[in-house]
Amino acid sequence: MALPIRSNVKLLFRFIQKQNSPKRVFSAGACPEKKEPPGGGRVFSGIQPTGVPHLGNYLGALENWVALQSRYPSVLYSIVDLHSITQPQDPAQLRTNILDMTASLLACGIDPERSILFQQSQVSEHAELSWVLGCLTSMPRLRHLPQWKMKSKLKNEGSVGLYTYPVLQAADILLYKSTHVPVGEDQVQHLELAQDLARIFNHHYGELFPEPRALLSSTRKVKSLRDPSAKMSKSDPQKMATIGLTDSPDDIALKIRRAVTDFTSEVTFDPEARPGVSNLLTLHAAAEGVAVEEAASRARGLDTGAYKSLVAEAVIRWLAPIREEIRRLRGDPAHLEAVLADGSRRARELAAPVLREVRQRVGFC
Repeated sequence: MALPIRSNVKLLFRFIQKQNSPKRVFSAGACPEKKEPPGGGRVFSGIQPTGVPHLGNYLGALENWVALQSRYPSVLYSIVDLHSITQPQDPAQLRTNILDMTASLLACGIDPERSILFQQSQVSEHAELSWVLGCLTSMPRLRHLPQWKMKSKLKNEGSVGLYTYPVLQAADILLYKSTHVPVGEDQVQHLELAQDLARIFNHHYGELFPEPRALLSSTRKVKSLRDPSAKMSKSDPQKMATIGLTDSPDDIALKIRRAVTDFTSEVTFDPEARPGVSNLLTLHAAAEGVAVEEAASRARGLDTGAYKSLVAEAVIRWLAPIREEIRRLRGDPAHLEAVLADGSRRARELAAPVLREVRQRVGFC
């Protein structure tokens, strides 16, 4: 979302820097597209290397990532390992998680022939552009971002990296002159920072960066199986709450059988009044590739106990090829490393000339 356009550019710049702007309401069409690469724009998105994703990750992001490969001529997906170390990491586990995430993305349908899949830390231009943009960002601007408020409260303090990682996110996007970024509603404010920094840089040093637009897709939101008021999360302490893409059929069946529903036996879709049953319908519809209404129709005459068995069978069938492909790819780490190396090389080819231009405009060259 963009700040309202003003005719006086200097006033706009001061307005942003002082951080006195009113709270903005996001509109998918509010930010005009400009300077797109030929052929319809460039998409960028990143995912932290947390190992194998869960079903919520797949339906909330990865399924859309796969579809975007056919809709845009230039697509970059990054495993953002620089972001991951804002929290303590075991180095050996991080290396494993990077390869597991690579295997998972490939198994879900990310195609290195149609997109660039790369490891963020292998493209040093990300960090250098982040420093330049950080020097254009005020501390109050970062302090009001929701992720800092939430995570710093949990730990009673936060690292400098946690505080400034939204600037690195902006650098990730702007480094490739990205025009579109698939985001969830909770990430909109971070994308707004990238838009603001594109405007500020362009005002200081001349037009270089397009203002990236949000791609808010109608993805299916998957809730925790143990608390349907919360989204499915890998950090959930309850193991029965989350279905991983490599869970065994027995584990999937057990988790769905123990899913929280309610005391009404009929299966109906009502996310407000019946979030647990509605979550099962969402999973069933996704697994069968049908609308929720059709899934509800197939559940007619079943009580929730019998319906859970139906959902489990559908999810097990659906995830089986993904699970087996992840397992196969994890057995060939050399191939996964080669995919990342080639993707990182291609990403650097796009990033290097942009950063050269940044250096020249800032005065480093």
